[in-house]
Amino acid sequence: MTEALIGFAAMLALIFLRVPVAFSMALVGFVGVGIMRNWPSAYAMTGAVVRESGFQYLLSVLPLFILMGNFITRARLSKELYTAAYAFLGHRKGGLAMSTVVACGGFGAVCGSSLATAATMSKVAYPEMRRLGYSRELASGSIAAGGTLGILIPPSVVMVVYAILTEQSIGKMFAAGILPGILAVGCYLLAVRWTIWRKPESGPPGERMGWPERLGALRDVWGVLALFALVMGGIYGGVFSSTEAAGIGACGAFLFALLRRRLTWQVLSEVLVESARTTGMLFMVLIGALLFASFINFTSLPGDLQDWVQRFNIDPMIVILLICAIYIVLGAVLESMSMVLLTVPIFYPLVQHLGFDLIWFGIIVVVVTEISFITPPVGMNVMVLKSLLPDVSMTTLYRGVIPFVVADIVRLAVLLAFPVISLLLPRYLG
Repeated sequence: MTEALIGFAAMLALIFLRVPVAFSMALVGFVGVGIMRNWPSAYAMTGAVVRESGFQYLLSVLPLFILMGNFITRARLSKELYTAAYAFLGHRKGGLAMSTVVACGGFGAVCGSSLATAATMSKVAYPEMRRLGYSRELASGSIAAGGTLGILIPPSVVMVVYAILTEQSIGKMFAAGILPGILAVGCYLLAVRWTIWRKPESGPPGERMGWPERLGALRDVWGVLALFALVMGGIYGGVFSSTEAAGIGACGAFLFALLRRRLTWQVLSEVLVESARTTGMLFMVLIGALLFASFINFTSLPGDLQDWVQRFNIDPMIVILLICAIYIVLGAVLESMSMVLLTVPIFYPLVQHLGFDLIWFGIIVVVVTEISFITPPVGMNVMVLKSLLPDVSMTTLYRGVIPFVVADIVRLAVLLAFPVISLLLPRYLG
């Protein structure tokens, strides 16, 4: 275990020295294996990891879902989603903030990226909320929190990576995220209501729309519903695999953006370059994490953790709570994908040894990762909003997300206490 702890310390030191996370993990993993085994083994391991990561068929789902999300973002569906949600909720106190949360959930369902969801909705929802007199705290907090739904409501890139690392079904992971995603939206709506109860002036009601306007707004989002039903329905119905679904989703998103006349040669070029850049970055982090995980497996850490739990007779749920606490602490210094890639190979053998379902644990990991998106000092969604809303201070942003962080903690407790919420739908997939 000593070698593993030294490796973690060295990796964190490199990160604080502003060495990219991918290179920090890869360097520590390579040097660690070289010292513990021998240098020829380290070179062979590095070559094998790079080759297998590049040619693994399952990993092709990542660039395809990334491409699908970028096409959806360029199709500018966010405005229609926000309008549809506003038509049903805007007349209530805090209704625009509630509409933002619901629209974020819908946009995240076809985008799969929390950062992209928060960035896109900030351009659509924030000006409208401020125009109607919403406080900066509620307006920015609802966008930052709603954006986190992008990695929980399927399809989700983080879920795909987790399923690959733990050798679980991607389709079952997606199914497991649906009910917790609905629960997340409900908890965020309650957080908005609690904010309005404390400060009624922070979210005045908007204009009530009639049923003709509501039905018209729903007709404008048929593309999102059709694409989501096609991708998810095909997976759950066994019509095609997750990788095939990603390809069909990317093609459908391309056609939808084309039909909406949002796609020019320049936009197409930008989408392809952006998708390639994101995919390359993700694969670099993945390779670095796999190299570091290989080094950890050469140490005695995985076995020592299991022995430690058995020796002290620790309740399995206490172990899960400790793991959640570690994720929250790591979320203060690492972004979500790096955190998942770094920790899952270490924790999932222990969780499996304790008898927990790995699909359920995956949902817990994603939920805790969501919390890290809006908690200081990093809070990636908060950082994105700060760059897009320079007139809003960091203090205001973090004050705005506090009710939603509390809602996230309540949601996490519910999912820990009732695993059936996460496991109900995957059971029907056989």
